[in-house]
Amino acid sequence: MRILILCTSNSCRSQMAHGFLQASDSRLEVCSAGTSPAEAVNPHAVKVMAEAGIDLSHHTPHSVEEYLGEAWDYVITVCGGAQENCPHFTGKVAHRLHIGFDDPASFVGTEAEVLEGFRRVRDEIRQRFHELYCRELQTPY
Repeated sequence: MRILILCTSNSCRSQMAHGFLQASDSRLEVCSAGTSPAEAVNPHAVKVMAEAGIDLSHHTPHSVEEYLGEAWDYVITVCGGAQENCPHFTGKVAHRLHIGFDDPASFVGTEAEVLEGFRRVRDEIRQRFHELYCRELQTPY
C-alpha cells in the first residue's frame, strides 16, 4: 500500500505522521512531501519524535511535485494549506483524506513551551494515524 502525506513545508506534521505510519507497518510504502518544502526537518520535530522512539534525523523535506505522476492508495493532507493548495495528481489516487493538526512550527514561547506544543501535536498525530491504520490501512499477512 502506497501512502503520501502532505503538508505545506514537510518539516513537522507530515514528517511525524510519516514516521508513525512507517513504524506501524514496514509493508507500507510511506512518503511525505510539502507544497512549499522547507530546507530541513524542524529540529523540534526530530527531538520529540526521538522521545517517542522514532528517528527522523535522516528525513529530508520533499516537494509534492516529485510525486504527482505516481499512483497512490492514499493521499493524506495534514494541514489546511496543503489541502487548499494540493495540486492535481496525474497518477491514480484511490483515496484522498484530510486529517488536520495545528502547526507546531508556529508555536511561540519558551523552549519548554514550544516543545510541549510539539509533543501535544505529536501525540495527536500518533493517535489519529493509529486509528486510521487500524480502521483502513492494516493489511492481512
